[in-house]
Amino acid sequence: MSSAKKHDRLAISTPTEGAAGQTGSWRVFRPVVDKEKCNGCGLCAMYCPDGAIDDDLVVDLRFCKGCGICANECPKKAIAMVREER
Repeated sequence: MSSAKKHDRLAISTPTEGAAGQTGSWRVFRPVVDKEKCNGCGLCAMYCPDGAIDDDLVVDLRFCKGCGICANECPKKAIAMVREER
């Protein structure tokens, strides 16, 4: 990731464990970030519906559902959705 500034957010959402546990346990695909391609724009974090990407653009796999929105919104295509190994 480049030395980009921290991104201002309109709303702050922090994932927490729900009644059924952590959401990442049933994920089929997980995002893998290519740090060489990432320009630090923060669009992945902005569009993540679960708030599973922090201010440093690190994906918290305990709460990621593997929806792929982050990969779809990444303008540099720095995020690949990889099948989970079980």
